[in-house]
Amino acid sequence: MSLCSSPPRIPTFAFPPRRHHRHFFHDLPRPRQNPFQLQTIRLSPPWPTTTFTCFSQRQSQSTEQQLEFERLFSNLNQATLKREPGSLPSAIFLVAGTTVGAGILALPAVTQESGFLASAVTCILVWGFMVTTGLLIAEVNVKTMCELGSGGVSLVSMAMRTLGTVGVQIACWSYIFIHYALLVAYVARSSDILTNFLGIPLWESATLFSLVFGGVCYFGSQRFIGAVNGALVFGIIASFTALVVVAGGNVQWDALLKANFEAVPMSIPIIALSFVYQNVVPVLCTNLEGNLSKVRTAIVVGTAIPLGLFVVWNAVILGSITDIEMGNKITDPLQQLRSTNGVVGPIVEVFSVLAIATSYIGFVLGLSDFLADLLKLPAGQNRPLPYLLTLIPPLALSLLDPEIFFKALDFAGTYGVLLLFGILPAAMAWSDRSSSKLKVPELVPGGNLTLSLIIGGAGFVIFSELLDNFGRL
Repeated sequence: MSLCSSPPRIPTFAFPPRRHHRHFFHDLPRPRQNPFQLQTIRLSPPWPTTTFTCFSQRQSQSTEQQLEFERLFSNLNQATLKREPGSLPSAIFLVAGTTVGAGILALPAVTQESGFLASAVTCILVWGFMVTTGLLIAEVNVKTMCELGSGGVSLVSMAMRTLGTVGVQIACWSYIFIHYALLVAYVARSSDILTNFLGIPLWESATLFSLVFGGVCYFGSQRFIGAVNGALVFGIIASFTALVVVAGGNVQWDALLKANFEAVPMSIPIIALSFVYQNVVPVLCTNLEGNLSKVRTAIVVGTAIPLGLFVVWNAVILGSITDIEMGNKITDPLQQLRSTNGVVGPIVEVFSVLAIATSYIGFVLGLSDFLADLLKLPAGQNRPLPYLLTLIPPLALSLLDPEIFFKALDFAGTYGVLLLFGILPAAMAWSDRSSSKLKVPELVPGGNLTLSLIIGGAGFVIFSELLDNFGRL
């Protein structure tokens, strides 16, 4: 019995050649097996020794296959033909690093009205929602890899397999919308900070930021980009630690007890945006060789780290602004803290720029690769056109409206994130569970009831935001 079946392949987006070659078990020679007995298969060199279990269960009119496996395939080094599996700690840090981004800068502004206590509860609930959708993406991704017989399956391929052409269109346009909206927000906020720090015109600071970090993405090798990103993450940790130590003494603890749950709905889109990591789940599944247990651990632990960071960050910022404690709403608490506190201000600026830079690099790489796929450019070659299409529109829009930061984040969180990483994963899992004959362990319990709650919750927020926007016209 083959571990994976390979139906006719559907069109998928091309990816650059990778250092590792994924060898699926169904491509390897194996002894004859009785499909209705417990089987243990050991692979001979040059492949590593691997054990997995398959069993079938007869039903009244059909045979339903139930698969249990340690991993779906092996990542092999092409030069040595040795297995090089991704490590769980690396996967956890990948999720955590992807989650911590510029969305954290907007949290104090959108949660000040609801207060720290209510916003902390909301962050925990949204975290649970985003963990659930990430697990659904992982479940569908592993099934898709198994049925297509290939690793590195993209979100678009998953949508095509489960939802057809309509799903692909939704995934593509949502993906492009989220990336452009967030890149606009990143350039707008970074240029504002650099203008205040360097004393240069806004257009020069925006251009400088785009050229420096866009150049890193275009000219840098994978190792160089990784080194730059590692240095930025180290700077984020150091500046955040310094901020907590310095500003922690100024926190008004009574202010943290404020809870206005009526104001919570308006903060949900940006809080959801702050927990976005689902775009790396397909990479996670490939690196961990389809091991669902490790994937689950990486997602839960990797997002729990930013959850703790977000709560501490919000407590420090909201508890340090006296005007918030007095009930006065501030346009941007972070901006006021930078201008009124001579010690905390520079630390906040450094943390903000570093957080934006890490997100900017990731989104530039993601969108440029996606546009290269759409333009059908050869994989593995850096062409200037995708990068120009990635860098120039956000730069132009950020200069047309320097105050676009919060607007872009809100639109991306409401109409992009909740659609692409909220409704779509639940819809794909629903279709996959009801139609696929291949059964793998479900990472999210509750069946269709859980999926209905996810779709309904995300749809309610989107519909409420639409009504609110039309009401302002």
